[in-house]
Amino acid sequence: MKTIVVLDRATLPANLPQFSFAHQWVEYAFTEPGQVVERCRDAQIVITNKVPLTREALLQLRELKLVGVPAAGVNHLHLATCSERGIPVVACPGYSTLSVPEHAFALMMALRRNLVPYWRDVHAGGWSGSPTFFAELHPVSDLFGSTLGIVGAGHGGKRMAQLAEAFGMRVLFAERRNAATVRPGYTAFTEVLREADIISLHCPLTDDTRRLFALPEFEQMKRTASLVNTARGGIVDESALIEALDRKLIANAALDVLEEEPPSAAHPLLCNPRADLIVTPHVAWRTDVAMTRLLTQLEQGIEQHFARGA
Repeated sequence: MKTIVVLDRATLPANLPQFSFAHQWVEYAFTEPGQVVERCRDAQIVITNKVPLTREALLQLRELKLVGVPAAGVNHLHLATCSERGIPVVACPGYSTLSVPEHAFALMMALRRNLVPYWRDVHAGGWSGSPTFFAELHPVSDLFGSTLGIVGAGHGGKRMAQLAEAFGMRVLFAERRNAATVRPGYTAFTEVLREADIISLHCPLTDDTRRLFALPEFEQMKRTASLVNTARGGIVDESALIEALDRKLIANAALDVLEEEPPSAAHPLLCNPRADLIVTPHVAWRTDVAMTRLLTQLEQGIEQHFARGA
């Protein structure tokens, strides 16, 4: 009988799978880092969406045979220790290939059409006082013929490119910053900064991408450009973004992720609502289709591992 411990069940809205091997589920809605060892001491399988598994914790979990991550990213795991101990990790890359790009595209359209400022101003009487049948309160831009710079050419980035091309946009995939050569199909990072009307982030958070967009990058972008981040919060320097918006280095931005999640009520990006910024609460991945794909990938990965007699 294998014991499967779920450390943050509240992040999974769907029913948990039932496996062909004998098992029992132990579920915790939330888990603090200091509770991990106590709760997982007898577990053969640990499921964690965002609860960290540190080296110190992993070295104490002597029964652990496998870690399941119902997410694409595994930044919260000490992977070197997993490898050292021979503990496989089953993650779910690509489960949100449809949902996250669609959310990013919706944010991009909202920015280019200034939908949020229009909604606010219409409700404040901005249309009612117009001398004509329309009220041109903010500039609006077509996606057709504009240039989209995509940072990250994985599942999400490629899907975003398909959506953009369907709208008649020119798509540039950004090469890594400071790369010595530019690979076929890519465009130099600095060239993408200069040419893109919109930049959409779809890359993982790594040492190379942390604060990839800071003040020097914003200063190279078009003053009319938009930034969309549905990837990871740490990729954008948030204080630099505020300065860039204040100085009008870029036109606007939309974020579905922040460096601190959940953010405090006094978070600088949230405490003063502004017309040039949209923030959604890390929900791009939470569609029914994505949840079904997520649980299917997790179930298949774990089942296949133990079917091999592990």
